[in-house]
Amino acid sequence: MTAAGRAYPGDLERATLDKAAAENFPVAPFFLPRAWRDDLMAVYGFARLVDDIGDGDLAPGGADARALGVPDGEADDRLTLLDALEADLHRVFDPTGPAPRHPLLLRLEPTVRRRALTPEPFLGLIAANRQDQLVTRYETYDDLLAYCELSANPVGRLVLAVTGTATPERIRRSDAICTALQIVEHLQDVAEDLGRDRIYLPAADMKRFHVQEADLAAPTAGASVRALVAFQAQRALDRLDEGAPPLVGSVRGRLRLLLAGFVAGGRAAVRAIADAGHDVLPGPPKPGTLRLLREAGTTLRGKG
Repeated sequence: MTAAGRAYPGDLERATLDKAAAENFPVAPFFLPRAWRDDLMAVYGFARLVDDIGDGDLAPGGADARALGVPDGEADDRLTLLDALEADLHRVFDPTGPAPRHPLLLRLEPTVRRRALTPEPFLGLIAANRQDQLVTRYETYDDLLAYCELSANPVGRLVLAVTGTATPERIRRSDAICTALQIVEHLQDVAEDLGRDRIYLPAADMKRFHVQEADLAAPTAGASVRALVAFQAQRALDRLDEGAPPLVGSVRGRLRLLLAGFVAGGRAAVRAIADAGHDVLPGPPKPGTLRLLREAGTTLRGKG
């Protein structure tokens, strides 16, 4: 911190990038080439910053808002912050204009140039978080999938772009995996999301399983909630099984290990949910390291 109590740019970067260790999946593991690690962390930093703005999880003190040029009086306005972030993103993609303001976008700029990234995936992530401020319930599973198209699928597309392996078929398989990972995260975070007045369990499915919103506020899940969570978890596994074998099997070397790690994180989380009896209300069930390694091995062998 500075003498005035304001964060240095490096502090803003570290506060966000350090969150990578808590994700369900490896963001930029040690076995990747250094150039890939640097660029994947730059992409992660942007994605994490967007989510932190949308969830109201920015570090206290307003340093991120100031970095984006948002006045102190509007530092808690999430839509204003997202607008400012989008304006800063456009600076990343405009080589003739002023430099980006936020240190995480300054970090992203050389990655965009090296990998010839396009703005669409980044704009999708911002759009998803804008939607989170306006839409707190999803009527159908298809509605939820449309949200995942914005909130999750761009991440996989960016990984393929950074590693130079994007093809239409790989993108399609990656979308299936990323949607599955998002659904799993929603299941882990049912209680936390409800505290933000958000429910990502489709209303039509809640009705089918006779689940009321009040049931999600209980300290532990009843039979109906457990059945609904199990149903959604199976949907996620089905999508992982649809995307993982052809995508992981289509690449080699260290990229194959990375993609297997993403899939293993999702599968291990689903197993942890099942081990908890599909009771996610006390808190997110988390898999252990051994389970993650087992799932990674299974994925690398091309098995579900």
